[in-house]
Amino acid sequence: MSTPIHVSDDSFEKDVIQSDLTTVVDFWAEWCAPCKLIAPILDEIAAEYQDRLQIAKLDVDSNSATAAQYGIMSIPTLLIFKDGQPVERLVGNMPKAQLLDKIKPHI
Repeated sequence: MSTPIHVSDDSFEKDVIQSDLTTVVDFWAEWCAPCKLIAPILDEIAAEYQDRLQIAKLDVDSNSATAAQYGIMSIPTLLIFKDGQPVERLVGNMPKAQLLDKIKPHI
């Protein structure tokens, strides 16, 4: 069973930009209640699509450089990266089915 990976400012290039898999990056913070609501949904998606998709989590409080680089203004924000480029931005909480509708075209 695959689980989300935790990335940092230092590992973002290697773990996300250079990944062969489409990667959904969850920009979150420990104090963010909506972030805690979306986390189990992302865990399920990571397990179900483990061979085709990677879920990465980046704590914006500890990794502000990457969050600033991608213009993260509110959390949770999900950025979908394909071939090293952000291809979709999702802001706020949404049901699993809606998330998958946004993610599936990129995998």
